[in-house]
Amino acid sequence: MTTATSILPRYDVSRDYRWNYDHAPEAVEVDVLSMPGEWTFLGRKVASPLGVPAGPLLNGKWILYYASLGFDVLTYKTVRSSYRECYPLPNLLPVRTQQLRGGEHVLDAEERMSGSWAVSFGMPSMDPDVWRRDIEWTRARLRSDQVLSVSVVGTAQPGGTLDELADDYALCARWAVESGADCIETNFSCPNVCSRDGHLYQEPTPAGVVAQRVREAIGATPYLLKIGHFTESDSASQLLKAVSRYVDGLAMTNSVAATVRDAAGNVMFDGQKRGICGDATREASVSQVRMFAEIMEEWGRPLALIGVGGASSAAHVDEYLDAGAEAVHIATAAIVDPLVGCRILTEFNA
Repeated sequence: MTTATSILPRYDVSRDYRWNYDHAPEAVEVDVLSMPGEWTFLGRKVASPLGVPAGPLLNGKWILYYASLGFDVLTYKTVRSSYRECYPLPNLLPVRTQQLRGGEHVLDAEERMSGSWAVSFGMPSMDPDVWRRDIEWTRARLRSDQVLSVSVVGTAQPGGTLDELADDYALCARWAVESGADCIETNFSCPNVCSRDGHLYQEPTPAGVVAQRVREAIGATPYLLKIGHFTESDSASQLLKAVSRYVDGLAMTNSVAATVRDAAGNVMFDGQKRGICGDATREASVSQVRMFAEIMEEWGRPLALIGVGGASSAAHVDEYLDAGAEAVHIATAAIVDPLVGCRILTEFNA
């Protein structure tokens, strides 16, 4: 079994998005322990509740790499109906922070990673003919007890209407299903873009319109919404009322937004906030999963909840599961240590 993380390839934060896309690692052969118990993801049997969200999984090779390392719910990085460039470097910038609650204003950048970083990609996408072929290729190589979820986003046009945005979401979702996606995840939250597609989770009625359009496009295919940070149950309830009839589950939390400044005190990223991911978001995300679970229990209308944010150990996974999550997705820890999934499975078998 491979035991030293230093010999495993990982996402190179010093290189740009396209370099990492083109230099995806090959799947590896390691001894992966089974997860005790029986697990499902949106009604489908899976080997474990461990997954990876869209962030690190740039293409099929990246997905197969992490699928070989103990992760069983793999989310293809957010795709669009047309090509979109990535933001310039830095795309992953370490920051100094404690646990975030959402009221923080400015965080300081660090040279070395200490658990959390600011994420600045801007939801890039390859051309549809590229990602559609790649999804088909990828699904054919995953095991039957592994799930390929595909994250899609509509592209808001200047002066465009909500109907046009909804149709674009639906088009991407339909293409992904036709290419072999087991599940669709519509990205309704991205703190790194200013257009409507990055903030739909904050607009219940428009979110419901888009969710309905996507459901009509994909039929019975399992369907998740990726949402951002909520702190108030009233806002969470409003979103649930608008979308719950159309979706099968919610993935949360897509980071906690904050402004970042450099060592000289200068505000970075043109003064715009960036999503903070990693350990600093864990407590807020677990609390949000618990809040949504409690609301749905009161209503008697359960949806699957996917916990995302800061998990890096079996204890963290248990926190999410105890809060009401069906699966736990790990990004930051998996980028820093590709063997984190294997280590978590070992902890569960101890």
